[in-house]
Amino acid sequence: MAIEAVKEYFAQFGIADRVQEFDVSSATVELAAQALGCQPCRIAKTLSFLVDGRAILIVAAGDAKIDNPKYKAQFGTKAKMLTPDEVVELVGHAVGGVCPFGIKEGVTVYLDRSLKRFETVFPACGSSNSAIELSIEELERYSGYTAWVDVCKGWEG
Repeated sequence: MAIEAVKEYFAQFGIADRVQEFDVSSATVELAAQALGCQPCRIAKTLSFLVDGRAILIVAAGDAKIDNPKYKAQFGTKAKMLTPDEVVELVGHAVGGVCPFGIKEGVTVYLDRSLKRFETVFPACGSSNSAIELSIEELERYSGYTAWVDVCKGWEG
């Protein structure tokens, strides 16, 4: 189970006990915000794409949407999301629990600047009923991200 892989991953940093599991689904931004009692924009959703035949993850704020021209300028290709089967196969988590923690080797993680306006955010933890509250610095540290990117729209307010 992917949540176990995430807890194991966090255990090496001594924060596995911060993973929250819910009796309700947190598989979408809206459901996660309800489960956590926070604004949907503070949910750090993880989107999975295929670039040059390899999986990449983009962690973005819950109210952000991929901006196709910005995405193409950043990655040199059209945004092509992975299918649910591809997500499990290439990333190691199922849709609804995708996160940048405890993922398969070779997956590149990017953080979208839409997250920088928050002190803390809530990414999933490998299942459709889990999350962890992390500061932006912690998200940087634990996600193993490659770079900050600006590939989203709709959140600027």
